[in-house]
Amino acid sequence: MNAVFFAIVLIAFLVAAFRQLTWIPVDLDAKTPMEALSIGMIDAAGASVTLAIGLVGVMALFLGLMKVAEAGGLLTVIARLVRPGMARLFPEVPPDHPAMGAMILNMSANVLGLGNAATPFGIRAMQELEKLNPAKGTASNAMVLFLAINTSSVTLLPTGVIALRAAAGSADPAGIVPTTLFATLCSTTVAVLAAKLYQRASRVPDPDLAPAEIEPEPVEKPIPEAAATTETPTGYPGWVSLLTFAGIVALVPLTVVYGRVISPWIIPSLMIGLLGYGVARRVRVYEVFVDGARDGFQVAIRIIPYLVAILVAVGMFRASGAMDLIVQPLGAVTSLVGLPSDALPMALLRPLSGSGAYGILASIINDPSVGPDSYTGYLVSTLQGSTETTFYVLAVYFGAVGIRRLRHALPVALTADAAGIAGAVIACLLLYG
Repeated sequence: MNAVFFAIVLIAFLVAAFRQLTWIPVDLDAKTPMEALSIGMIDAAGASVTLAIGLVGVMALFLGLMKVAEAGGLLTVIARLVRPGMARLFPEVPPDHPAMGAMILNMSANVLGLGNAATPFGIRAMQELEKLNPAKGTASNAMVLFLAINTSSVTLLPTGVIALRAAAGSADPAGIVPTTLFATLCSTTVAVLAAKLYQRASRVPDPDLAPAEIEPEPVEKPIPEAAATTETPTGYPGWVSLLTFAGIVALVPLTVVYGRVISPWIIPSLMIGLLGYGVARRVRVYEVFVDGARDGFQVAIRIIPYLVAILVAVGMFRASGAMDLIVQPLGAVTSLVGLPSDALPMALLRPLSGSGAYGILASIINDPSVGPDSYTGYLVSTLQGSTETTFYVLAVYFGAVGIRRLRHALPVALTADAAGIAGAVIACLLLYG
C-alpha cells in the first residue's frame, strides 16, 4: 500500500504540474490546475473525517448485533451444518483434526461478515494445517484451497458495506445483499474448481530432495478468548447439511427476482432476529450488544487516518485529471460489459489494497453525481462486499506459518477475484441495470 499510495500522489502531482506549465487561461476566473489540485486535497481531507464520524453510529449498531449472535453460539450452529461438506473438500485433513474446526469457524465468521472474528480462526487453521504439511515452508493443497475459499467466501451479510452505504445516505443500504450473495457464490465455486484444477500442474517438491533450510518459527498471533477453542463441532446428519445448502442456493434466484421487495425488511428483521436469537439462548443481550457496539465505535475511529490518506490521494488523482487519462480509454471497453469507468478503479484496486478500495468506494458513493443508489453505486458496493484483499490475506495467513513457496495460491485467488467481479456485474445488471 505504501507504493500504491505514493504512486497515486506522485502521478497526480506530475499530471497537474504538466497541465499547469501548459495551461492557457481562457477565463480569468478559472482556477489553475494546481489551484484545483490544492482545493481537491483540502476538500477530500475534510470529507473523509465527516464520513468517519457518520460511520460511528452505524458501525456500532451492526457490530453490537454481531456480538450478540456470536455469544449465542450461532457460529457453532453454522459449523455443524457445513462439516460434512468440509470433509469432502479437504480429504487430506482428518475430520477430527483441530484444523477442520478452525477452518469451519473461520468460514462461518466470514458468512456473517465477522471479519475481526474470522482472522484469528484463519490463522489458527493455517497453523494446524502446517502441522499436517509434509513439505514445510511450501503451501499444501489444503492450505491453498482454504485460502481460496477464505478470499472468496460466500457472504450473507456484508455488514461493513451496508454501514457505509447507510452513512452515505442510501435509501436502500441493504440492497446489495442479493447481489453480494450471487457474486460470492460465483467466486467461491470458481475458487474451489480452480484450486482442484491448478494443483494438478503445481507439484509439491519432494522434501527429501529439497536443500536443507532452517524452518522459521511460526509467528504466533494473539487469539481472542472466544477463538481459542477450535474443537471440531459434531456435525448434523448429512441430509440436514444438504438441505441447508439447497436453501442457500435457492436464495439466489429468489433475491434476484424479489430483491427490491425483500431489501427494506432486511435491517429491521436482522435486528429483531439476532436479538431474539440471543434472548432464546439466554444471552444478556443488552450488555453484549453494548460491548460489541464499543468495538464498532473503536473501528470507526481507527479508520479515520486510512480514509484521510486514500481519499486525499484519490481526490488528487481526480482533480489533477490523471484519472480521466487512464480510466476513460479503458472504461470505454469495460462499459460494454457492464463495468463503467467510474467503477473500474474499484475493480482494479480491490485485490491489492483493502483500505484503498474502501476509500475509493467511499469517494464514489459520496459523489453527488453518482450516489449510493445508482447502478455504479450498487456495483462498487457489491465489489467491495464480494471480493477480498488477496495480497493481504496471502501475507497474513501464509506469513503466520512461514510459507515461502505459494505454488498455485495466487493464480487461484486472482481467478476467484475475476469470477467475483463478473458475478457482481451480472447481478447488478439484473437488479439495477
